[in-house]
Amino acid sequence: MKPRGNILFCGVGGQGILLASEITAAALLATGLDAKKSEVHGMAQRGGSVVAHLRYGEKVYSPLIDPGQADFAVAFETMEAVRYLPFLHRQSKVIVNTHRIAPPAVATGKMVYPADLLAELTGRGITVYPLDGFSIARAAGDIRTANIVLVGALSTFLPVGEDVFLDVLQKKIPRKLEENIAAFKEGRRITA
Repeated sequence: MKPRGNILFCGVGGQGILLASEITAAALLATGLDAKKSEVHGMAQRGGSVVAHLRYGEKVYSPLIDPGQADFAVAFETMEAVRYLPFLHRQSKVIVNTHRIAPPAVATGKMVYPADLLAELTGRGITVYPLDGFSIARAAGDIRTANIVLVGALSTFLPVGEDVFLDVLQKKIPRKLEENIAAFKEGRRITA
């Protein structure tokens, strides 16, 4: 595991992207690493694109990730993973929730949701970890923990122990803690 890296969280409004980036940053900081994050909400309240940049290492000067520099992408929706392909490089790892959320143009029938977006990702030669975050979260006890499933999957690639993440979860999400811990552990199991 590298002691430095760049993580891009992307999805649509209401998926818990900002909380996921906050939990990840807190865990990295708790291990003594420097971490900086930045987020763009866009039209988040209307189901629009949301992205959070998180950089970590011994010393980080800027939270923004340049195109081609993201080591990890945590995509809460498949189309958003493809939207942020320019930020990835050949060794990037993409954790992608396979649940589709139709943008307004698709929901109204003006456009069609693109077919086989996972093939678009895997065809680029990057490592992709597809998972149905909502089904896993539902099985863990609360569908709203899908974001924590994705954090769990990401955590196996970071220089942070599971116990640190569990401590951060307890501090940041004391409500429904049992469900969040179950979701986190299921995410870890997928990429371990």
